[in-house]
Amino acid sequence: MKLDPYYSKKELQDMGFKALGRQVLVSRTCRIYTPEKISLGSHVLIDDFTILNGEIAVGNYVHISSNCELYAGQTSITMGDFSGLSSRCTIYATSDDYSGASLTNPTVPLAFRNEQDAPVTLEKHVILGTGCAVLPGVHIGEGCSVGAMSLVNRSTDPWGVYAGVPAKRVKERKRDLLALEEKLTGGK
Repeated sequence: MKLDPYYSKKELQDMGFKALGRQVLVSRTCRIYTPEKISLGSHVLIDDFTILNGEIAVGNYVHISSNCELYAGQTSITMGDFSGLSSRCTIYATSDDYSGASLTNPTVPLAFRNEQDAPVTLEKHVILGTGCAVLPGVHIGEGCSVGAMSLVNRSTDPWGVYAGVPAKRVKERKRDLLALEEKLTGGK
């Protein structure tokens, strides 16, 4: 008998998620460390080898591709409706201080570290291209798309296309998708 590559609805419910919507598919190879702090909306797909750790809120119609990592630390990560992560994206809501003023890494007691924790938010219709990294405190405005391999270390304004290291606005993003959202959801 072949094992389904996704957890069943009952298995997901038994994990004890903070909230769990309808039509949620989570790969069995996804590593979920804190289900009690994670909310998953409806129509969510989470692919293979993804890591979810900390307080994470995922909206509706969200796709998190394979090999993505979401580290919320002592704060939170929020992904709005219709947002998505291409493969190998990493979102950090927590980071060590790399200046040399303190020790680093999770094996060192917190008293000797200077962790920087700040919430990360991806608004509605945000999409990150493959290999993007998002740092603590970043708020990615509604409708933004971020090009592959970009480093988002500052918040973005809505409806822009961003790319680079660090990511900079390179042009406006079309809003045609809003009419498609309206058609799909009936305005709900």
